[in-house]
Amino acid sequence: MLREKPKLFTIGQFAALHGINKKTLMWYDEIGLFKPAFIHEENGYRLYSYYQSTELEVILLLRDMNVPIRDIQEFMKNRSAGSMADLLRDKISELDRTIQGLKAVRSKLCSRRQEMTELLDLDLSEISLIEREPQYLATVQTSPEKSLEEEIELILEQTKKYQLPRMYQTPYGSMLPVENLLARRFEDYSKLFIELPDTQNRMGLHRRPGGVYLRAFCIGNWDRLPARYEAILRYAEQHHLQFSGYAYEIGINELVIDRIEDYITKIEIPVLNFN
Repeated sequence: MLREKPKLFTIGQFAALHGINKKTLMWYDEIGLFKPAFIHEENGYRLYSYYQSTELEVILLLRDMNVPIRDIQEFMKNRSAGSMADLLRDKISELDRTIQGLKAVRSKLCSRRQEMTELLDLDLSEISLIEREPQYLATVQTSPEKSLEEEIELILEQTKKYQLPRMYQTPYGSMLPVENLLARRFEDYSKLFIELPDTQNRMGLHRRPGGVYLRAFCIGNWDRLPARYEAILRYAEQHHLQFSGYAYEIGINELVIDRIEDYITKIEIPVLNFN
């Protein structure tokens, strides 16, 4: 035969029963959120009833859901199945958004890890042809009148617009029109870009086409890019390649270097006539 549960618990016993600190119960009492069933007149001890457990567990549930104390106080005054259903619906929607965001972060971190692993085995002197999937980019126009700081501010605005809270979550870089490349105007960039995760709203975005790309790397600061582009043009001439669109530049190791001399720029250019 089961023993009858005690009718009253000390604050320490009741806190232990629910896996919380007794200071939490003292605070709940002070703010009027959850009061003891009985306060001993002689010693002022707080005593709690076993039947208060359900009410406390509701409060703990809402706290685990990060519901503000003020909202919990209001809810506890007017508890009902309907209000609980509404509250849970809102929190589930919030959690779904958080989970989506965390999945996006995880995906990007996995991509970054793969990039770092591949970086160890790359032949950075090699010029090669690769296949690329289409990618949508958010872009901002550049001009000689804009300072680097102003251009960075514009790209940061794009990360906020597309709800990318951190720059590390997406590759970003520069776009050099092919006509400027062929004219050897290697510093006449037209746009900065950030890659976007899959998005259904593609209005106003730049579509980087899928297909064959020439890929090359440049080690060092940006002053070394013109010499690398000269090598790319020689390679294209030797292999009878024609370019289209833009040369896309992305820094691939900025997370792991301290010196600009170690900076690696990846260059990818769509090839028009490859069979």
